[in-house]
Order: sequence, then structure tokens, then C-alpha cells
Amino acid sequence: MKFLKDLLFLYWMFLRLGLFTIGGGYVMLPMLRREIVDKRKWVDDQELLNWYAIGNAVPGIIAINTATFAGYHRRGIPGAVAATAGMVTPSLVIIIFIAMFIPVLQNNFWFQKAFQGIRVAMVVMLAAMLIDMFKKGRKSQFQIFITLTAFAGIALLNWSPVPVIIAAAFAGFFFSPFRKQTAHESHE
Repeated sequence: MKFLKDLLFLYWMFLRLGLFTIGGGYVMLPMLRREIVDKRKWVDDQELLNWYAIGNAVPGIIAINTATFAGYHRRGIPGAVAATAGMVTPSLVIIIFIAMFIPVLQNNFWFQKAFQGIRVAMVVMLAAMLIDMFKKGRKSQFQIFITLTAFAGIALLNWSPVPVIIAAAFAGFFFSPFRKQTAHESHE
């Protein structure tokens, strides 16, 4: 009975997140963090960021990939299915509804203004969450350099995010341990 209750809770939690994840998986991160890191303590910030990195690197929608990881972490494959179904349900219902009324809504002044306000709120939420996670995270000068380089490449130079993510993963995997080992040897 507890197992079924947990599956229903995963479905409900991700259904609620899916309702307010207008703008994609990046917008979901602050809400997901509040739910599974701050409130429930299922994982820490680092593990959540790892899920996001993997969710971003594998094919598919980041929000759905991350929901799948969270559900799997809690209850294995049934949990992954419940969390994914919860995340997909609101989008599916909203898309069907909008498709039915798009000819009427697309030129509606209030509809367009509402989405402009939602975009501003998404940017503020994401910025606040990133600043908070940056303050709490373990960071080295190397990690800060990789982060700033990736940001500048994507935001300022219009580099494609996929090669930037692959290059950052490569740099972190191959050069970060080397830097730690070199720093350790220089202190001896």
C-alpha cells in the first residue's frame, strides 16, 4: 500500500510541477529543488545538478528526463513511469486545449501580455535559483572558468549548447582531476 501511495505522490508532485513549468526544464529547476532538496531532502544540490546535466545531455526534454531520474531514484522503474506521466499530463492537456482555441487566442491582446509576464517571472526565478545554488555549491577556480566560458559561448557568441556541454564535460572529466593532482603534488 505504501508503494502505491508513493507512486501516486510522485505522479501528483510532478503533475503540479508540470503545470507551472512554462518555459521548459530550466524553469522547473527552482521548483524541483524546493520540493526534493529543501522540503523532502531526497537528494542534495549536487545530485540534482548531476541529474540536470544528464537530462540536458541525453535526447529528450530536460524536464521529463529529470522527472524520470527523480522517480527512478525514489521507486525504480514504476517511480520513473509515475513521475514522467505526472510531468507530461499538464502539457498534454494544455496543448490539446490551446490547439482547440489557437485561432481565437493567438491575436488576443491579454493572452499575449500574460505570456510576456510569464517570461519575465521565469527569468527572475531562474536567476534567483542559480545565484543560490552558486553560493552553496563547491566551486574551484577551474569550475568557475568552465562555467563562465560556457555561458559566454552560448549567451554572447551564439555557440550551440550541445558542443559546449560536451566540451565542458570533457574538460571537467579530464582536466579537473589533473588540476587537483597537480595542486596536491605542489603542496608536498
